[in-house]
Amino acid sequence: MDKSMVKGVVIGGIAALAVAASGVTGYKALTKPRFAEVLAVKDVTETVKTPREECHDVQVRHQAPVKDENRIAGKVAGGVIGGALGSMVGSGRGSTVAMVAGAAGGAYAGNQVQKNMQEKDTVTTTEARCKTVYDSSEKHIGYDVSYRLEGKQDVVRLAYNPGSQIPVKDGKLVLEPPQK
Repeated sequence: MDKSMVKGVVIGGIAALAVAASGVTGYKALTKPRFAEVLAVKDVTETVKTPREECHDVQVRHQAPVKDENRIAGKVAGGVIGGALGSMVGSGRGSTVAMVAGAAGGAYAGNQVQKNMQEKDTVTTTEARCKTVYDSSEKHIGYDVSYRLEGKQDVVRLAYNPGSQIPVKDGKLVLEPPQK
């Protein structure tokens, strides 16, 4: 065998090996799955609580503002009435003592009567009473998809429902939604 023939056999062998290798690679590429089988699809939601203020009017009773905090009117009226009644008792110096005692007792009684009247004097106002309440709603956040690829089962969360299969490219799931 001459040199050119040996070169030809070697180059031909290398070429044949390259063609065979590319055929195996091409076969593997052709036999890889193009889709993963979807086994189950489950909606995934979350509960969202939204706060809002809820108000209603209520009637509230308050003690009325006091105009005579020292209850002078009650003391004076009670003192005058008590003094007048006391002056009717006895005569002479006893009448004076009775009048002074009646005025003092009447002033005290008038003070207590006015105090009781002031405490019972109320006004009613309307006030808004508010509280925070929460409204609940369900928000859809995606789908948990169970799938089988090359004999293995797994779960992936998708933003869309893939149907019965998920596309596969280069052995990996294509997770973007299909273009419409």
